[in-house]
Amino acid sequence: VASHGNEHLLNNRMSERKLKQDLESSKKLLEDISGDKIVGYRAPSFSIDDKILQIVKNCGYNYDSSFNSFAKHGRYGSISTNGCQKKGIAIQLDSKFYELPISNMKIFKQTIPWGGGGYFRFFPQALFQKGIKKILNKEGAYLFYMHPWEIDPNQPKVKQASGIPAWRHYLNLEKTYHRLHNLLFQFKACEFITCSKYIDL
Repeated sequence: VASHGNEHLLNNRMSERKLKQDLESSKKLLEDISGDKIVGYRAPSFSIDDKILQIVKNCGYNYDSSFNSFAKHGRYGSISTNGCQKKGIAIQLDSKFYELPISNMKIFKQTIPWGGGGYFRFFPQALFQKGIKKILNKEGAYLFYMHPWEIDPNQPKVKQASGIPAWRHYLNLEKTYHRLHNLLFQFKACEFITCSKYIDL
């Protein structure tokens, strides 16, 4: 269990005070519910930067998993990693704080989003799994993400949603659970572990 914030607001559009409050309150709430220490965080829509990362660290988190290297999405942020050591796919930002970036593909020097979510629903299943194999062969690990609503094709339709955002949201929802089941089966020989366990290896 890790934090995704309380209100799902873009971090880079929040004041420092509001962001700190959101980070601390979501952490405490999850710790009260789970009985475990919450050490990880992911920013809504990957809206991260170096200053925000420092605030995340100062709020008591051990790792962040908000950096998505696909720069063509307007909401995704970026961070500086020059000179940082790597521990597998994890980037060690300092002695006790790590970044676990989203797994993406590099094709002809172009970054292609391959971590999951809407991209998992968009790309053909066989192609997506082939990409995961390529990432695993190169990196030795693959970080996958999915929203719970993506396996619920019967979710209420938002009448105000239209155009590309609506198409993207509802695309292939009826196929996602089956695709996830197949993904787990195809990679059953792999070890599935949490982000916090990964950085402790």
